[in-house]
Amino acid sequence: MTLIAAQSRPTHTIEDYLMTMYALERDHGEIVAARLAEMLNVAPATVAMTFKRMARDHWITGKGHSGVHLTDTGRSAASSVIRRHMLVEWLLVKLIKIPVDQTHDEAHNLEHAISPLLEARLREILGDPHVCPHGNPFPGFEKVVKDLVPLPDLPAGELVTVRRIHEFAEDNHALLKFLIENGVAPGAKVIMSEVLPFNQTLNLLVERKLVTLGFAAARLVFVERSKSSTSQKTPDH
Repeated sequence: MTLIAAQSRPTHTIEDYLMTMYALERDHGEIVAARLAEMLNVAPATVAMTFKRMARDHWITGKGHSGVHLTDTGRSAASSVIRRHMLVEWLLVKLIKIPVDQTHDEAHNLEHAISPLLEARLREILGDPHVCPHGNPFPGFEKVVKDLVPLPDLPAGELVTVRRIHEFAEDNHALLKFLIENGVAPGAKVIMSEVLPFNQTLNLLVERKLVTLGFAAARLVFVERSKSSTSQKTPDH
């Protein structure tokens, strides 16, 4: 019997930590306590205390000051809650018709209550999706988004298709709402109108309307380039 099967499901707080930690480790190779505290909007001391409990319960290894990693058990638990979260998002979009910019927060309220039986049923009726409504990959399907490009890496004048709004943008409700309301949503065709490295902004043409984003926000939006563009080298910013 595996450790995760032998012990109870993590508390809601630990599941919240695991979700964010999974994305940090996936994208950056390690989990830095200061960055996690900023993202979860909690004090560094709170993260330190939670890390001690998580290490005791075998969810993580390492020290906060030198980088933390999920154990196999922690990664399995993180994958479980992420799958449940994303399945609930699809349920809200497809069946209850909740706007995409509201599904993340609503799913967060429901994800902890999904049983394994209900999770399996949701996967079946929703067609076993590989990405969430915002385009982020289900655990184990990261290859689906590996060829996508963040907006600041595009040259001016290129027509692309938005495919993904990163999990970290989902956690910023104001940013997510701005993107969706301005048409920067998965499936949208946009043109990179102008890239301005001197002030770290770019302008997108979305359905004949200019949308301005700072690089920090734009790096959380990933697009699919046309086949004719993928062989061209993109500029560094």
